[in-house]
Amino acid sequence: MPSKVHGHETRYHKMQKNHCFVCGQNNPEGMKLKFLLDEERQTFVCHFRLGKRYTGPPGHCHGGIIACILDDAMGKVNKLHHVVALTREMTVEYLKPVPLHKPLRVEGREIEKQGRTHINTAEILNEKGEVLARSRGVFIAIDPEAMFAKYVER
Repeated sequence: MPSKVHGHETRYHKMQKNHCFVCGQNNPEGMKLKFLLDEERQTFVCHFRLGKRYTGPPGHCHGGIIACILDDAMGKVNKLHHVVALTREMTVEYLKPVPLHKPLRVEGREIEKQGRTHINTAEILNEKGEVLARSRGVFIAIDPEAMFAKYVER
C-alpha cells in the first residue's frame, strides 16, 4: 500500500509552505497533484485527470504541462535518499497524445545515484497501462539550508 509523502518534505527538511505548481497544496493556481510512495516498488505514483485548462492540441494536454508532471514525479524520487535535488537536465519522449478528462497515472523511479547526482525516470500512462510520455532526468542534490534558508522550518 502506498504511503503518504507530501510536497517537498524530506525526513530532515520541511518547507514552510508548498507553492510548487504541480504538487503544491498552497498554490491556488497549481495542479495540486498528490504523489504517494509505493514502498515495495520504490516508486512515486500519482493518479489524476487533466481539465481543459491544460489544453494543447484539441482534447489533449500541452507538452509543457506533460514535462512539468514528469519533472515533479522524477523529483519526488530523490526523497528516497532524504535529499533536496534540483533538475539539472531532462529529456521527454512524447509517445502518444495525453488526453484531457481521462484517468491518468504518473510514476517516477530511480535509475542510479552517484554522489550528489541522481538519475531518475518517469512515465505518464493511461488507464490501459499504455505509456503516453516518458522522461529521464539528472538531479543534483543541494544543501537546502544554504540555498533556501528563509523557507526552511527550524
